[in-house]
Amino acid sequence: MYHLLLRLVNHAPAAQKTSRIHYGAGVSALHFVLDEQPAIAPGPDDDDRDGCEDPSLAAQDHEYHVYYTGWNQQTLTGQLLYATGTDIRRLSKRGRVFSDATGFRNAKEATIVRAADRVWRLFFEFAQDDKSKIGVASSKSLAGPWTFGTPPFHARPDSWDSWHLSTGPVSLLDPRRPVMFYNGSDQDARWSIGWVEFDDCFTTVTARCEKPIIMPPQKRADPKDSDIAFAASAVEEGHEIALYYTIADRIVMRTMLKPHG
Repeated sequence: MYHLLLRLVNHAPAAQKTSRIHYGAGVSALHFVLDEQPAIAPGPDDDDRDGCEDPSLAAQDHEYHVYYTGWNQQTLTGQLLYATGTDIRRLSKRGRVFSDATGFRNAKEATIVRAADRVWRLFFEFAQDDKSKIGVASSKSLAGPWTFGTPPFHARPDSWDSWHLSTGPVSLLDPRRPVMFYNGSDQDARWSIGWVEFDDCFTTVTARCEKPIIMPPQKRADPKDSDIAFAASAVEEGHEIALYYTIADRIVMRTMLKPHG
């Protein structure tokens, strides 16, 4: 079976949209049946009273840990939150991931992976200087406490990822050369998907793409669609990587990638 956590949003004006996270399962990697009730629903706390999105899952000691973004429409702020449980359909909210996130405004979009040193690395997006940047924190436990490290890589001037950066899924197809499929954009917020390769402890970048591997389509399906291609999940399928991503923040896509070298 294949399993997923998916953000769903009701049809409504922007200020009235409320996102929820639903669990789904399927016998193929393309067709899923979603639960009618969300696994993580908004509220009652202010941090996620207007939406729950961007789920990222890890497991330790027979317990699920789901990191997600909570949204407050009144303050227009996001918070990196998490929920835990032994049953994916019955999760208990645990509040904010970081007890002290000084310097990391609007932390969200978590990517969690266990490095070769057996320490968890939590990559996340945060806002600074009118840009989205990528931060990283480390812990021996999925529940923390977390220690902040030096951001792993930065925007590149005069490039497709010259302004905004956001985390994406990590593939451990080759554990010695883990790859993150990250999201980047120029100042006009035209988001595309690229890749960056790390050492096995995620402390050093060993390679990085020059051009994006997936860009938003030149012809929009709907004139109102945004110029966004955004990586969501990656699954190893034999010697290939199935990369799941969204177009215009509403159309779910999948492509198969063959690593080289």
